[in-house]
Amino acid sequence: MTFDIEKSGEREMLEAHLEDTRETVVAKCAGISESDARRKLGPSNTSVAGILKHLTNVERWWFRRQLAGEDEVPMDWNDTEPDLEFIISDDETMESLLAGYAKECDRSRQIAAGLQLDDLAVRANPHGKRPSLRWVYLHMIDENARHNGHLDIYRELLDGYGEWDTRA
Repeated sequence: MTFDIEKSGEREMLEAHLEDTRETVVAKCAGISESDARRKLGPSNTSVAGILKHLTNVERWWFRRQLAGEDEVPMDWNDTEPDLEFIISDDETMESLLAGYAKECDRSRQIAAGLQLDDLAVRANPHGKRPSLRWVYLHMIDENARHNGHLDIYRELLDGYGEWDTRA
């Protein structure tokens, strides 16, 4: 994360923190085997691949569906199966999931570039509120940070303490 902590503006800092959390997601998913990426270590459908797929959907939801108001945004969940995005199909690989995540993050950046921090989402959230880009940035930082913690635990359990982190 590179920005001047004393001179950078709010947007630059928010974007730098969001990018750092996105890069951390990718780093924590790098180098894992396909079988370990799908492995569930608890009673839920959560796995490294599932978390990555979930975060792709969250990018898609907040930037494309809510902020930009795109109508035909494919989501991997529905009203009857809200955790569907954690289920990995046979044709999904870590390579394809990482590529999908990168594509959604790029699209999110494009949408955000055309907005000001105080601009409100085109669509209201399920509670009838239209969050600002600022709120979406903060929410995405929080969402990514929370799931990066989950990825930390999964990689520790799968690989051993700290062995996955190539940035250290």
